[in-house]
Amino acid sequence: MKFRAKMTELGCMKQFYNIVAMLAKLSKTCILRICPQKIFFIISEEGGIGGKPMVWCELEQAHFFNEYTMGGFSDTHNEIYLEFPSDSLAKSLNFLKVSQGVRSVKIKLTNKKSPCLTFELELMSLVHSRLCVHDIPVIVIGRRQWSTIKEPQLPNFDVRIEMPNLKLVRNVVERMRTMSPHLIVSASNEGVFLLRIETDVTTVTTHFKNLAVETAQGGDQREPLDPSMLISARVDIKKLSLFLASEQVNPTQVMCDIKQERLLHLVLMHEDVTLHYFAPSIST
Repeated sequence: MKFRAKMTELGCMKQFYNIVAMLAKLSKTCILRICPQKIFFIISEEGGIGGKPMVWCELEQAHFFNEYTMGGFSDTHNEIYLEFPSDSLAKSLNFLKVSQGVRSVKIKLTNKKSPCLTFELELMSLVHSRLCVHDIPVIVIGRRQWSTIKEPQLPNFDVRIEMPNLKLVRNVVERMRTMSPHLIVSASNEGVFLLRIETDVTTVTTHFKNLAVETAQGGDQREPLDPSMLISARVDIKKLSLFLASEQVNPTQVMCDIKQERLLHLVLMHEDVTLHYFAPSIST
């Protein structure tokens, strides 16, 4: 197996760091799936291999990398799966917070007594460039385990609505987080979106109206849903709040899908990046 890639565009380096930093907030471990045309960052609910995906992030490699070479497990299974500590990667790429000081980033799959992802950051200075090298230990995931890391099969959602401004939603959720461990996210096919918490002493609801809605598929309902009917999912507010920090990825569009009392699914889209977040509904 082999993997080598290089980034030189300042905007791409900053965006790559923002994605990695967001992943580090959500889980201690992450899986990197390397394919000829795309790379994927995957976080499961339980962490590690085999759990249901919580985050599925898809990046078009041609958008990020000026140079890209990979050779997978075999000609018929031309992919590489690596498990790595997400926090270590975020700290290693800390220079990219201010990407103007970085000339390029090279990424290589190396073997330094054990498999590593080696990052070589070429830093600019007034006199000459400096090279900063970080080795991130990885676990190479064997071919037999690939089947446990599947792209989620999405159900037919009852409502699909475009989210309000993500920064505004994040601020509301942050305030509600201090009052309740759970958040009820609701939407209707009339363009209404609600965030609600319920405690023994109070109920707090924030309303958003006139949002764009895609045609609902109706899920498993035998009869068409009433357009004014609120479709809801109760989710872990702490995990959702951490995910909403991905507003730093600067998505151009955010869609919210809800399957009644089963699943909340958020999709963040920005140029050649698609970020999926899955939150199963918590029963009362």
